[in-house]
Amino acid sequence: MNIIEKDFYFDSAHFLPNVPLEHKCRNLHGHTYKITIGIKGDILKEEGWIIDFAEIRKIVEPIVEKLDHKLLNSIPELENPTAEIIAKYFFQKIKINLPNLYYVKIQETPTSRFIYYGNEK
Repeated sequence: MNIIEKDFYFDSAHFLPNVPLEHKCRNLHGHTYKITIGIKGDILKEEGWIIDFAEIRKIVEPIVEKLDHKLLNSIPELENPTAEIIAKYFFQKIKINLPNLYYVKIQETPTSRFIYYGNEK
C-alpha cells in the first residue's frame, strides 16, 4: 500500500460544552492545529506520484481557511469541536473531491492527536 501525506496548519479557538463543568476544556481556549491528509493509491507510471501535492492543497486549503482564526463552536457542524469531530468534518469535506482519501489526522498539541479513517458504522 502506498500513502502520500500532506500537512496543513490553522489556529482556532474552541470550548467543549459537553464536558463536566470543572473540566478545563469547557473554558474557551485555542490551539495551533496540524491536519495531516493521507491518500492511498498506486504510483502513476507517467507522473511518478500518487497525486500532485498541489492538487491536495487546492482541495484542502479552502476548508482550512474557513476554520483559521475562528471560534470553531460557531460553525454548525462543529458545535462540540473535539479533535474527533474536527477530523470527521475534514474527512467528509475532502472525500467528495479526493475519493482515495485514506485518513485525516488532527493534532491539537505536540502529544495529542486523533486519526479518522471514515469507516465508522
